[in-house]
Amino acid sequence: MDSKHMQIGEVATRTELSLRTIRHYEETGLVIPSARSQGGFRLYTEADIARLMVIRRMKPLGFTLDEMRDLLDATDRLDSNEPADIDEREALLKRIGTYEQGAARKIEDLRVQLARAEDFAANLRARLGAARHQQDASASGVSWARVKRAAR
Repeated sequence: MDSKHMQIGEVATRTELSLRTIRHYEETGLVIPSARSQGGFRLYTEADIARLMVIRRMKPLGFTLDEMRDLLDATDRLDSNEPADIDEREALLKRIGTYEQGAARKIEDLRVQLARAEDFAANLRARLGAARHQQDASASGVSWARVKRAAR
């Protein structure tokens, strides 16, 4: 086996994707192994790993498989210098820019969700702290009303 090629297990480890997920992306045409070994094992290159990493980064942002395919097609065409003229190149850049803007919007939505989750966790911590303080005060004979007054 060529040192430039990796089997699917190594690719799974490097990308932190499961074998099943990588095979699914192959079945849907998002990534195609660059080669096969004599025994029929999938063989991948660094370029294949880079492609899988794009997919892995898009997935948590909610991009669909079709959107992933479209972005990968645009970046593949741009990287291969396939666009015959400046207008086609500009169209590809615009397409990629649309995905960048979509990613930025989704990231902002995630930041809002994270802030709400952090607020929720902080609220629960405060409730637990107050309940533990009440329990400790009760155990020492201090009334809950007195604890609440002291907390204000």
